[in-house]
Amino acid sequence: MGYLSLMTFVYSIQRLPLSDAILFNLSTPITGSIFAQVIFHEKLALVDIGGLSCSFLGLLLIFRPIFFLQGGLSEGGEYSMALVSKETVDKYAVLVALLSSLYGGVSYCLVRAGAKASEQPMATVLAFALFASPAALVCTLVFEDFVLPDMQTLLIMIIVGFLAFVAELFLARGLQLEKTSKTTNILFIEVFLSQMSGFTFLGQAPSFLRLVGCMLILVSVLSTFYFGPEKVLE
Repeated sequence: MGYLSLMTFVYSIQRLPLSDAILFNLSTPITGSIFAQVIFHEKLALVDIGGLSCSFLGLLLIFRPIFFLQGGLSEGGEYSMALVSKETVDKYAVLVALLSSLYGGVSYCLVRAGAKASEQPMATVLAFALFASPAALVCTLVFEDFVLPDMQTLLIMIIVGFLAFVAELFLARGLQLEKTSKTTNILFIEVFLSQMSGFTFLGQAPSFLRLVGCMLILVSVLSTFYFGPEKVLE
């Protein structure tokens, strides 16, 4: 399921405006919480619903300025955008993006089940790598032209792969210890960090809506830490 979620997300990025594809992908914590309630009978407390809603509202405020825009990087490195009419939106790509969110939600539940069934969450992450790596190689050879990366690109791929592995390992450990809704809500912090990095290091001009969206995500994540299991029981 995790591999299908990743591949459908990559497809949606190629066919949809970047902001739309990101919004579909980052709705995965919400679908994961819904599936966890159905599969594991996890109770969604009012705090959990409020946290997820607050985080997703922050996403809408951050990406709303380019929600109906499609763009890419120009030769000078600047982001150029063009209006996208309803007729040009690929409805099949929207369906694929929605499936990516659903697959991701199911994969969170499967990771939680696998991590809770074993003492070490690394087993679940390694199982995903053992399946996804050969499948990605087959899809690359069948559907794409194989391009041998240069040394710099190979080094970046190794670093990114290692960091992704560590992130997935911590995620599996979090799902092993805590409810799906709380664990996945923490994932929204990556949007906050990416926006802050863009403002600080890339010289991106902060807008009012983006700052408000970042603050909503930060408040939601901090509230998740504060209203832990002990606070909920009280």
